[in-house]
Amino acid sequence: MQRDIMTEQHEDFRATVRAFLAKEVLPHYDRWEREGAVDREVWLAAGRQGLLGLAVPEEYGGGGTSDFRYAAVLAEEFARAGAPGLAIGLHNDIIGPYLISLSTEEQKRRWLPGFCSGELIAAIAMTEPGTGSDLQGIRTQAVDQGDHFLLNGAKTFISNGILADLVVVAARTTPDGGSHGLSLLVVERGMPGFERGRNLDKIGQKAQDTAELFFQDVRVPKENLLGELNGGFIHLMQNLAQERLAIAVAAIAGAEHLVEITTDYVKQRQAFGRPLAKLQHVRFEIAELATECAVTRAFVDRCITEHNRYALTPADASMAKWWATELQKRTADRCLQLHGGYGYMSEFPVARAFVDGRIQTIYGGTTEIMKEIVGRSILG
Repeated sequence: MQRDIMTEQHEDFRATVRAFLAKEVLPHYDRWEREGAVDREVWLAAGRQGLLGLAVPEEYGGGGTSDFRYAAVLAEEFARAGAPGLAIGLHNDIIGPYLISLSTEEQKRRWLPGFCSGELIAAIAMTEPGTGSDLQGIRTQAVDQGDHFLLNGAKTFISNGILADLVVVAARTTPDGGSHGLSLLVVERGMPGFERGRNLDKIGQKAQDTAELFFQDVRVPKENLLGELNGGFIHLMQNLAQERLAIAVAAIAGAEHLVEITTDYVKQRQAFGRPLAKLQHVRFEIAELATECAVTRAFVDRCITEHNRYALTPADASMAKWWATELQKRTADRCLQLHGGYGYMSEFPVARAFVDGRIQTIYGGTTEIMKEIVGRSILG
């Protein structure tokens, strides 16, 4: 079925992204996996290529487009390349909206040019050792000290945590305020009391630095409050639909790519004197996977269209996120099985996809949380 949501301009951008991946990312990726982080230089290269801050107004150095299809192209191409270590999607699609929509004019001029050039790498810190999807359980506290907040607490599983220059921290500014007592503070590299723990050893996405962060009496200027005081929970909720859609876009692209490479493999791999593709079971497996991907692609593309119309609902974004990521997980497992023993070898793309994609059903809200959101939207 012909895909119809992309224009010639989007496909030109796709060619640019593929060229960037081929030149700046893939030649270095194995080393980054061993080292546990990408080079800062690749962020600067992405900035020079115009891949950072797509939605940031041009006056601050960004792309000046609200068309999410460009972000979708980026997510798709990075997923197909098997290169999640360079977390441009996190930077652009998850953190970018907070800086664009909540920053004051002074904050925009201070942060956005570097955000777009790659000089300022961004992270967002919500998860704590004792809290995952339950944002109301956040314990990190920021006490008002007049001209600054005194920040204390710890965060974990923070993507870009080692490299980040700007960290948007969700902290409790009203102790007994529940969901209405959270605020967003921007902590900058070099602030006294801000320490990074270990680069966490994950089973996949080894090139993507993921850290523990510690805040001990960090003096955060009032000028670094992002959005409204005690409005953090609402701010976080407003941006979750795009975050979940971005994850869904990467998930379906990853699943489609797995089916493509597995189809090529079973056509070439011989067993019992003939290609695996001649076996009925294998043909049925490929048929099922291709069908599931086609149906999911149609829904995710519709969600992209709705998001561009500012009409994507939290429930639809949650549907897309849980369904596409669970499909990606099933597809990786079944495609690895079709590769046989070779699928278990690290040098085969299907093996890397198997471990890299496993986190998709967890971050951005687990599958179970997504189903709860969908269920509540239907049943109240």
